[in-house]
Amino acid sequence: MIERYTRKEMGRIWEPENRFRKWLEVEIAACEAWERLGKIPANSLKTIVRKADFNVARIDEIERTVKHDVIAFLTSVAEFVGPDSRFIHMGLTSSDILDTSLALLLREAADLIIEDIKGLRAALEKKAFEHKNTPTMGRSHGIHAEPMTFGLKMALWYDEMGRNLARMERAKETISYGKLSGAVGTFSQIDPRVEKFVLKKLGLKAESVATQVVHRDRHAEYFTTLALIASSIEKFAVEIRHLQRTEVLEAEEPFTKGQKGSSAMPHKRNPILSENLTGLARLVRGYSVSALENIPLWHERDISHSSVERVIAPDATILVDFMLTRATGLIRDLVVYPQNMLENMDKLKGVVFSQKVLLKLVDKGTTREEAYAIVQRNAMKVWEGLGDFRSLLIDDAEVMNYLTVKEIDSCFDIKPYLKQVDYIFARTFGKKNGDS
Repeated sequence: MIERYTRKEMGRIWEPENRFRKWLEVEIAACEAWERLGKIPANSLKTIVRKADFNVARIDEIERTVKHDVIAFLTSVAEFVGPDSRFIHMGLTSSDILDTSLALLLREAADLIIEDIKGLRAALEKKAFEHKNTPTMGRSHGIHAEPMTFGLKMALWYDEMGRNLARMERAKETISYGKLSGAVGTFSQIDPRVEKFVLKKLGLKAESVATQVVHRDRHAEYFTTLALIASSIEKFAVEIRHLQRTEVLEAEEPFTKGQKGSSAMPHKRNPILSENLTGLARLVRGYSVSALENIPLWHERDISHSSVERVIAPDATILVDFMLTRATGLIRDLVVYPQNMLENMDKLKGVVFSQKVLLKLVDKGTTREEAYAIVQRNAMKVWEGLGDFRSLLIDDAEVMNYLTVKEIDSCFDIKPYLKQVDYIFARTFGKKNGDS
């Protein structure tokens, strides 16, 4: 049974309480650095550390007047700290706090997404080994191609999510940069040692050359990584949607007790989870475009990126978290129909073994062009409903000039098509589950 996927952890990251708490963390760390440099009295720092706090409702109230969120935040903090609040935000500009704390928030979100990816890979690995040797029809252009196994589909998705895991880990590193270098990044009113101390304490690195902001190519890489993850999930979802089609029905989303598929047609069992994932992927890709458009800012900074990030940062991370969790449940509970796979494989009455016949004729001395023509004319008769492929080949005098019936029969053996599955699994998963 597929659970309801609401990840409260990801939502909490973007709540005002956590966002302002990150701001305060940066501000207090800066005060600690200034105290070490002798710019803030030790007793004042103790007061700041002990009393510094904020009230979200009060920040909102102040912002309605001042029209500036950081000033509203600092005013609320000052009301808790008292006179020693004059040392808070010393030499800093708003973006020092906003961009450094955004890195912390995106890093927190990345940790959850990395955990999610690992969970999805575990589900895919389990399903891959479960159906490692389950024969199914490989398709190209939506048309029967050659036999493969259903486990290979799952192995491919596992491997792709491995690349997404590596991308997300890189994106986490790319975004883990802050700056406390002042108005246009020149350290005109702040000592570089303050930045060094704060970022080390927060586990971040310093932007080598900052302006008033950390540059948005970093953020664009993060959000395009989310878009890649979402697109991979959509790829899996689209395949499941195709496999669940009535005419195919080789795999199906779980249909839980009490579930209904249509208000009008009681017989319906629709791939709603996969369709939902397809739609959400479109949103996440759109957010990546917005992140790319945030890269060019006027001169050393404007705030055209700010309104965008207030939407895309929580939305994209929450959506990808949701998508990964839903996809994991979908793969885990996927209903697979091996018998339908075998029946579908025989729908074209053996033509899926055409390449084997072609190569056998070439081995017997025909040119590839001659062999292709011989095989194709018989295969086309099958498409036209004029018989099964094996019988047509045996009735073809030109084929029988080269091949015996036994040799023709050997072309219809599925085993050679699956003989390298162990090899593919070994290089995908390593030596697992007793593989040699």
